[in-house]
Amino acid sequence: MEIREKVYDLIKVAIDSHTSDIFILPKKDLMVISFRKEAGLEVCEKYPSDQGREIINFFKYAAQMDISEHRRPQVGAMVFEYQGQEYYLRLSSLGDFNDQESLVIRIIYQTSTSNYFFPEQLQKLKSLAKKRGLILTSGPTGSGKTTTMYELAKDLGKDKVVMTIEDPVEVHEEKFFQTQVNVDAEIDYVSLLKAALRHRPDILIVGEIRDQGTARLAVDAALSGHLVFATVHAKSTIQTISRLEGLGITREELLNCLTAVSYQRLIPAANGHLSCLVDIASEKQLLAEIQDELRGDFIAWKENLNKLHLEEMIDDEIFELYQEG
Repeated sequence: MEIREKVYDLIKVAIDSHTSDIFILPKKDLMVISFRKEAGLEVCEKYPSDQGREIINFFKYAAQMDISEHRRPQVGAMVFEYQGQEYYLRLSSLGDFNDQESLVIRIIYQTSTSNYFFPEQLQKLKSLAKKRGLILTSGPTGSGKTTTMYELAKDLGKDKVVMTIEDPVEVHEEKFFQTQVNVDAEIDYVSLLKAALRHRPDILIVGEIRDQGTARLAVDAALSGHLVFATVHAKSTIQTISRLEGLGITREELLNCLTAVSYQRLIPAANGHLSCLVDIASEKQLLAEIQDELRGDFIAWKENLNKLHLEEMIDDEIFELYQEG
């Protein structure tokens, strides 16, 4: 089988199993290919090192990366068409201490909506968003955060200007004005945020709050009357508040700008499909948590998970696996 066919078959299998990332990592005399799924990392194939390097080079060539460079970090992108749909692949290569190269491929699925175990959770977020301010969501990679933000923005942004700042753009939405970070061109989140605010959007989507500069501008935008959706890395709903404080946002600012914080995961349901479970802190509960010196983790995560288990919407293994979020 030619390398091209191997690569294409690999991507197809990954998409069919809704893999979020493909890892091609060197292990002694082998190149191990693994898929990251909701349940964790799963080994897919093992190839001799020379074949593994050919696969990496094919990916790099297709993504317009430098195939002669094996040590310095590189990033690239490519589009893969499969069963009438386009999938955007984001690639990252890196050499280890033995000068052996690795490659990670992120698969971006063009989903317009998510399934929710409790649809009323999405309706609650829509209702909260009408108050404007900053609505933050957290959750690991592949938990549907971007899809949720886009779904909220599309519902509330009719006849409004919606701008996005992302790295990279994951969901292409023709009704939004979408911008993307470009490190090579020295276009980062902060510079894009400053420019976006001059465009006076009604709704602003920030792909990820990563540093103090991005946090400061997102908060300032919310304080000035914009509706801002953003994600941040945090392990739970309430710890999202602490994460913002760690990025230099004061408690008083949080009290004035933060409308809601949420945490979500895409969880395998008993019917075999992935559905979204959300945990939301808002209004009096949120204000109390902001002012609390010792914070917990969730509002009703375990209660909702227990409800899903009792109603046999998830099995025993999934129930235990997602206890801590």
